[in-house]
Amino acid sequence: MPNPSRLRAAALTATAAALSVLLAGCGGGSQEDDEDLTGQKLHWKDCPAPSEAEGGGAAPSPLPDGDEWQCATMKAPLDWDDPEGDTIGLALIRAGASGAADRRIGSLVFNFGGPGGSGVTTLPAFGQDYAKLRTRYDLVSFDPRGVGRSDPVECLDDKQLDTYFQQDATPDDRAERTEFVDNTEEFNAACEKHSKKILPHVRTTDAARDMDLMRQVLGDEKLHYFGISYGTELGGVYAHLFPRHVGRAVFDAVVDPTQTAEQGSLSQAKGFQLALDNFAEDCVSKVEDCPIGDTAEDVEARIARLLKDLDRKPIPGVFPRELTETAATGGIAQALYSKDFWEYLTEGLEQAYDGDGRVLMVLSDALNGRNEDGEYSNITAANVAINCADDKPRYDPAYVEDKLPEFRDASPLFGDYLAWSMLSCTDWPVPGAVEHPDVHAPGAAPILVIGNTGDPATPYEGAGRMVDALGKGVGVELTYKGQGHGAYDSKNRCVQDAVHGYLLDGKVPAANTVCS
Repeated sequence: MPNPSRLRAAALTATAAALSVLLAGCGGGSQEDDEDLTGQKLHWKDCPAPSEAEGGGAAPSPLPDGDEWQCATMKAPLDWDDPEGDTIGLALIRAGASGAADRRIGSLVFNFGGPGGSGVTTLPAFGQDYAKLRTRYDLVSFDPRGVGRSDPVECLDDKQLDTYFQQDATPDDRAERTEFVDNTEEFNAACEKHSKKILPHVRTTDAARDMDLMRQVLGDEKLHYFGISYGTELGGVYAHLFPRHVGRAVFDAVVDPTQTAEQGSLSQAKGFQLALDNFAEDCVSKVEDCPIGDTAEDVEARIARLLKDLDRKPIPGVFPRELTETAATGGIAQALYSKDFWEYLTEGLEQAYDGDGRVLMVLSDALNGRNEDGEYSNITAANVAINCADDKPRYDPAYVEDKLPEFRDASPLFGDYLAWSMLSCTDWPVPGAVEHPDVHAPGAAPILVIGNTGDPATPYEGAGRMVDALGKGVGVELTYKGQGHGAYDSKNRCVQDAVHGYLLDGKVPAANTVCS
């Protein structure tokens, strides 16, 4: 079961499309074979339809001005410790700058998080949100190694994943615990069987080195960068490795770089609980009656009873699958990523109380990367592979059981779910690299670091810790008093003015600016 905090923004768009139907009734390019990979020439072409590993669907629609999205493939060393050895292809996508040529700054590279999210599909899904940035930048994103079209990690097939995600991820007794551990071992063994060659080479440090190669191939002296969620961790690692190459950079929905995997999971339990509290308070504060409870406490108590009932007896979900306790928990977590989805969560809970689990299952499917055709992207496989290659700690069932009281205290609803997810790397075939990432970047240009006080997945405190870890004179913190995962896409004028002022005009906002 993937950690829900590792969700990527692209899933929100897919969820909205699927729910609207329910409630209403790149590769493609290549380059010359160049011994010096920094001198390779990218051949940009119209983008093909996304691969299944990228999530499927149609080729990206033209931009509002009629320009087409373009895709190419960049060569990178498979093993950065052996740069003259085998190479892999990294899928890129871009939208050329829309403004005057003499005003163009360069490329603005995006990573939308995960880890494991396809930037090739996410950037065009949200492209219009970054139209102002496009006036002075080519907007560029990519599928990181192991993701989408970039030598994707493969584990279980679609039918096996359907079964895998139906399992009980919050075991209550020895038999359920044994089954959960066995399923995790089978998943990890399948990843080794199908993707043994790539697994040792998907660490965040590898992706950061890929981005510096990308900077050079794109012709930029500095890397201008917009990192969201896990993208902030990737950006921090890049800044540590290449501080003198950092251009104008923004980190939004900030991962706490000081935490171990366990500390991160516990922090996320608290974050999702806070978001659930805010959702419940919002529902009962509306002028009309809240249809899922009379008080915030009542709302949460009814959700807890629903999950217990589903643990005993699932209800019909998206045929032929049933909505289990685990799927419902994942669906609730997915909806808490954006305040725009709270109405879907209310609708989904109402229906579930009447025995219809379709809405919550659609939300859960989006979390897991499953589309309406029953095909899964490789986001779960890539997520596990990257996290396990990065994170040194390995936890066993006895350790998790000892920690359950602490996790339950942090969140009665999400505590078990997040505690047991710590077992995902226990039998991983590749050792983890570090306790937590090193992002210390003395000498780097200023990095705008944005924390959202209501963020469920990357709690607000992580932004301040990122600023401290980057080092004096590098991180500049901005606080957004809002809800949901991230701040820029909330459309808050204060946040967007600060981001635009820095990325477009080089104006660093005052430290500790607060937007609400």
